[in-house]
Amino acid sequence: MMNEQFRQALSVIETLKRHGHEAYFVGGAVRDYILQRPIGDIDIATSAHPQEVMAIFPKTVPVGIAHGTVMVIEHGISYEVTTFRKEGRYEDYRRPKDVTFVRSLYEDLQRRDFTMNAIAMNEHGEMIDPFGGIEALKRRIIETVGDAAERFNEDALRMMRALRFVSQLGFSLSPNTKQAIMQYGHLLQHIAVERIAVEFEKLLLGPFMSKAIELFIETNLFLYLPELATKKGELAQLGASSLVPAHRIEAWARLASVAHFQNQQLKKWKLPNHLIRDVSICLKALEHIRFLEDWTIDALYKYGPYIPHIERTRAALYSDEPHVSLLMKQWEALPIRDRKELAINGHDLLALFERKSGPWLAEMIEDMERAVLHRQVENEKEKLKEWAVCNQRRENNC
Repeated sequence: MMNEQFRQALSVIETLKRHGHEAYFVGGAVRDYILQRPIGDIDIATSAHPQEVMAIFPKTVPVGIAHGTVMVIEHGISYEVTTFRKEGRYEDYRRPKDVTFVRSLYEDLQRRDFTMNAIAMNEHGEMIDPFGGIEALKRRIIETVGDAAERFNEDALRMMRALRFVSQLGFSLSPNTKQAIMQYGHLLQHIAVERIAVEFEKLLLGPFMSKAIELFIETNLFLYLPELATKKGELAQLGASSLVPAHRIEAWARLASVAHFQNQQLKKWKLPNHLIRDVSICLKALEHIRFLEDWTIDALYKYGPYIPHIERTRAALYSDEPHVSLLMKQWEALPIRDRKELAINGHDLLALFERKSGPWLAEMIEDMERAVLHRQVENEKEKLKEWAVCNQRRENNC
């Protein structure tokens, strides 16, 4: 019996069929439905051409019309509807030079990467599986549709996708698929780093990351990724932990820590600047925090929002248990968690001392921040004024 997500999407299939077209559910949603995993976006393949799809549905967005994809919006939900197609000669080991729309579901499924992703489902929940994808799922095997060498020469990123699926599903590679990766891994040098990074990040976040890293080393695919060619031992160390990262910051922080990456190495992966910043903060914290007792009041205050990422990374690196809940409670119990929470500000201090702004002001605010944090003075405006005056005069009896 179909789940609710597919039932909601049935109206798209039924509308296309009423207009004389074939239409099927395809892709990862079908795969995950068979595996009884949570499904993501639902994709639909159809014999209707893009212009025909847009003529049928009142709300559409031509998101990838050159490749046959139209976004159809039904009941507030978006579905990618793509015309059956076959692809011409590939360029740059990534993109087909041209796409030809066809009326055959078989030809459309034939162009896909792995057999488990080449299964279609009709409106009755019946599976169309010309390449043995269901059997591959039962055997927990990742195998290409047709010749593995041909598939990887068409699109070298498929090799990264294969290992990413190992990490997410815990499957094994078929012998032919594994051998082809070992033979054609060098083709990854033709792929944009950004695309490789997306797949590698998903690999690092998968529940079977250790298994995927082991294959990553065994197939020598690591030789063709930024800054990893000389890091075989470090990668083995990365895969040795059973603690799976819960966030992309942790995934990259753990890699950076074992591989001794600094910002310049992370930049080679073309990661977003904000992610590099967050990873750098975690790495800085891990220089001083190895054990639970290293989480001092000052460390809690300094790294507050990053505590979960730092603590889980620390635990993975040092084979310890993460203590996120405990540390977050301690952070939340601090008198202040940010300088903005001080009951007094720079304008108040300038008025109090009738002085112009200068280095003294920043120093006083920093001293005050530390005094409040360590409960030497309450975070109350008048008491902070008194403390400021005493601190400025350096009176021994204050």
